[in-house]
Amino acid sequence: MYRKEYYKMKMGYLRVQRILKNRRIIIGSILVFLIILFTLLTPFIFPEGPHVMEVTERLKAPSKAHFLGTDSVGRDLLCRLLYGSRVSVGVVAAVAAITMVFGMIIGLYAGYYKAVDNIVMRICDSLKSIPSILLAIALLAIMGSGIGNVIISVSIVYTPDVARIARAAVLTAREQTYIEALEALGAGANRILWLNIAPNILSSVIIQVSFIFATAIVTEASLSFLGVGVPVPEPSWGNIVYEGKAVMFQAWWLVVYPSIFIAVTVFGLNLLGDGLRDLFDPQNS
Repeated sequence: MYRKEYYKMKMGYLRVQRILKNRRIIIGSILVFLIILFTLLTPFIFPEGPHVMEVTERLKAPSKAHFLGTDSVGRDLLCRLLYGSRVSVGVVAAVAAITMVFGMIIGLYAGYYKAVDNIVMRICDSLKSIPSILLAIALLAIMGSGIGNVIISVSIVYTPDVARIARAAVLTAREQTYIEALEALGAGANRILWLNIAPNILSSVIIQVSFIFATAIVTEASLSFLGVGVPVPEPSWGNIVYEGKAVMFQAWWLVVYPSIFIAVTVFGLNLLGDGLRDLFDPQNS
């Protein structure tokens, strides 16, 4: 009993050591934590909201009064970017959750049932044959713009990625002796999939979702930049860049600072995803 508890404590200590030694996880976690922190604190930092206009302050360069400058109608850019992070990160977080849930469900059953596999994988192949941004635009053209439709369209675009990961893991697991033993004992498919296979592939799915989170940030910003994503006047990083494009040479900060926010977020999420992949890689254990 005591030996078992000691072994668990030792393994936990070694896992913590590996995390602390992994610079990618540390740096990525710090960047993501700061983004989430500022996103949550935005209403307290700027209680007046992102739509307050001061026409006399339009297109002001960064200063003490407006740390990142103002836009073409006198709105504070830092305020707009922080409120935009609530929209952009919120949309992409919903996309990540949806792709993780539906991707696992589709991948698990496709990998377990061959008849389902042939149909599902052909649909996934068809979706992945179309560039992500073009597929999202096509779906939004059918459904119309709006935050809810953006979430649905981008989720459809990236769900096949998670489904493929889950399916591949199920195909590998089905060859294992313990799965054959469970089937011989009469265990049902749902029991095998959700109690025995799903916990073992969860780490792979989480890693894939972390990369999807980063890619979806760019996709959402691109859709909003093109005018088919988050509708104006609701701020998002993409439509803030779009609004700044018209006065880019007169007010460079309207394009540069939103782009930096997007780049830092994607960089942090990619670092975190790389670090998690290294952490859960059996070859590094």
